[in-house]
Amino acid sequence: MKDTVIFHIDVNSAYLSWTAVKMLEEGSDRDIRTIPAIVGGDRKSRHGIVLAKSVAAKKYGIVTGEPIVNALRKCPNLEIVPPQRDYYEMQSERFIRLLKGYTPDIEQVSIDECYLDFTGIQHKFPSPIEGAYAIKDTIRENLGFTVNVGISDVKVLAKMASDFTKPDRVHTLYQSEIQQKMWGLPVEDLFMAGKSSVNILHKLGISTIGQLAESPVEILESHLKSHGRILWEYANGIDETPVNSQIEELKGVGNSTTLSHDVDKIEEIEATLLKLSEKVGSRLRSGHQMAKTVAVEVKYNNFTKASRQTTVDIPIDSGTEIYGIVKTLFKELWNGIPVRLLGVRTANLVDEGEPEQMSILQLLSKENSETMEQTGISSVTRDKLKKLDKALDQIKEKYGENVVERASLLKRDNTHGTDNAKEQRRTK
Repeated sequence: MKDTVIFHIDVNSAYLSWTAVKMLEEGSDRDIRTIPAIVGGDRKSRHGIVLAKSVAAKKYGIVTGEPIVNALRKCPNLEIVPPQRDYYEMQSERFIRLLKGYTPDIEQVSIDECYLDFTGIQHKFPSPIEGAYAIKDTIRENLGFTVNVGISDVKVLAKMASDFTKPDRVHTLYQSEIQQKMWGLPVEDLFMAGKSSVNILHKLGISTIGQLAESPVEILESHLKSHGRILWEYANGIDETPVNSQIEELKGVGNSTTLSHDVDKIEEIEATLLKLSEKVGSRLRSGHQMAKTVAVEVKYNNFTKASRQTTVDIPIDSGTEIYGIVKTLFKELWNGIPVRLLGVRTANLVDEGEPEQMSILQLLSKENSETMEQTGISSVTRDKLKKLDKALDQIKEKYGENVVERASLLKRDNTHGTDNAKEQRRTK
């Protein structure tokens, strides 16, 4: 049996690279990748943020996500070009199509990055490194932009490796190499280590990935809950998730909202997630359905997207229970970048009142411990919530949707922007 080999392929400064390619195709006499340049914002109004930057701009201290006005102070002659989202989508499709010419075992995780399972095609190349160089160079020669390729035996380390020195590079980070190559890095460089998690780790005296890896996992869990274990596992190179080329969009009942401004305060984010969860729960109940899969989705102010989902054994339709799950999921995926859109989705729907297939251990227990751990709701509390939800549904049906509101949300309504009221297609 061949050892697993996974590539993480990441387009170098995708928006800037793709804009540069388009400008050159249209006859431009300069390559904005070679000069101080950024994508995003507007020079005249000095509004907006930096979505992508050139290497030359980075030397001025310009960072992705900072306001345009700050970037111009650092580099007054900065070249600013607007984003072209339709073109980026087209380039992304070309990028993935080229990779699928090597293998169908590809998991696209954003517009400009993906995992490629190299295991099944490694016999075609002298080594994984030579295979990575062949793929990287083919992308540059055929599509006009460069990528970094990280190589490992697990996904999280392949992702970490692709973030090493850029651009147009290939790096390895196998599990056997983590002490040498990764443990000396600052803890904030670890994948999934967001700003709030890093602040807690610093307070615990943990400043490097190695210190995190050697810390008692129980201590991390006591301060960071389940996310503490995830970070500990990643620091130790533990990741059992395979490359999933069969990811399908959830089909169920969902709701999302575009915020009126970029939000980076967890209190405001959680208030929005609560409101969305309650709407989704209400729609499930009105359709006499319950969900076994719950997901949270986020779009950051740099246009990147992320999502996370989980499945519970006992179907739910309570906004309170849905919120308990999505709040945890969001904390696990948030990287600290300001948020522009939030969504709550449910899938794997069953009809209300459908018999629950339970294991013998669940039958011997008075309540489902796994679902309670995920939602924080006991079976007794669930019964009370059902009665409360039924009463609230009746009140809203008679007097209007907004006649009853949680007190915790009354002072936060100005957080919400355009509610897409997006109910996704129900499963048949």
